[in-house]
Amino acid sequence: MMRQLIAAAAALSFTLPAGAVTVVTADRMLDVRTGQYVPNPAIVIGDDGKIQQVGKLASIQVPAGTKQYDLPGETLLPGLIDMHVHLTSLAEIGGYQGLKYTDNFWTAVGVANAVKTLNAGFTTVRNVGSSNFDDVALEQAIDGGWIQGPRIVPATYAIGATGGHCDDNGLPPSYDKKGPSVVNGPDEARSKVRWLRKYGAQVIKICATGGVFSLGDEVGAQQLSTEEMKAIADEAHMLHMKVAAHAHGDEGIHDAILAGIDTIEHASLASDATIQLAKQHGTWFDMDIYNDDYILATGTANGTEQESLDKEKAIGLKQRQTFQRATRAGVKMLFGTDAGVYPHGDNAKQFAKMVQWGMTPIQAIRAATLSASEALARNDVGIIEPGRYGDLIAVRGDPLRDVTALEHVDIVIKAGRVVKGQAITK
Repeated sequence: MMRQLIAAAAALSFTLPAGAVTVVTADRMLDVRTGQYVPNPAIVIGDDGKIQQVGKLASIQVPAGTKQYDLPGETLLPGLIDMHVHLTSLAEIGGYQGLKYTDNFWTAVGVANAVKTLNAGFTTVRNVGSSNFDDVALEQAIDGGWIQGPRIVPATYAIGATGGHCDDNGLPPSYDKKGPSVVNGPDEARSKVRWLRKYGAQVIKICATGGVFSLGDEVGAQQLSTEEMKAIADEAHMLHMKVAAHAHGDEGIHDAILAGIDTIEHASLASDATIQLAKQHGTWFDMDIYNDDYILATGTANGTEQESLDKEKAIGLKQRQTFQRATRAGVKMLFGTDAGVYPHGDNAKQFAKMVQWGMTPIQAIRAATLSASEALARNDVGIIEPGRYGDLIAVRGDPLRDVTALEHVDIVIKAGRVVKGQAITK
């Protein structure tokens, strides 16, 4: 489709349609579908922030008064998508240190983290877990134009079992507090999906197994039954929502796939048999293989409990090896970093790890663009083509040769508006 569009545009010039307000040009543009560069592109963006046409600069007649952003020496890519972030969390404050802060503190730092994420080139994120519906608050403020940040697909609270990864653990019985999204049994699970959807969740997140940063549980142990997970998946799908499952252990991953969960987060200890099951079912793996470096480098300095550090030491390398095996097996893979476990804004550092552990650069880039849009079931982000938002980033260098170029984004354009950097305006 893209090649046909470019060929047609090159054959004869065209005049910008009514309502076109911005034209973006650069040395070249990466077509993430084909994995090829398009030289001297021109992207036409309408006053609704969506792309109207994509062609070559020489074929476009730009009327007087149309804003034109020229980016000489730059390579254009679609705005990136991180499928696993926690905007209202801070890696710098871990463990019991977080109890020193008032509840609304986390909403406030979420505002700063949203800006850092956008400036890093991530124009869309899936926020898979936050307290107090903070991610919905950020989404509303960003969409309303009150603050800057990426497009947010919020999960709000993550659904989990009593005493599990998504419960409030770590306090004595005299301070017993049940997490707002804790369920026991399929009926409670269905009800919780409806409650979350009522107050703004656009995706459902569940905790199928234990986790690294939860206290008192085993990282690989399954915590939700197959029946509970299936009830959640069925209810969410009936409401046209996707479901993401935090799952490190093989049994939990296996049962989540059979239950109809759409994306498996972490997937650290998946066996070869479970990897094949994921491939057969078309289940996405969303694996955060960069943050191990940060967690082990900082140790307990930020308040991380030794228990959590020991868990990370036990599964970090295994997760990367699983990533490698899943990639080789042809499992559908996504780009998700677990930002908030490491400092926000460093999201793009994961690209290099994905390439180191078996992906080609274009596979890694697709995981954060084309594949992510497919997993979100959204046709308005992820690709530079008509009908999608004019979300673009510009970098120097050749990200298909050196994917670390994506760690240094010069220009970020969201819905046709430059939100980071300076472009030559005509």
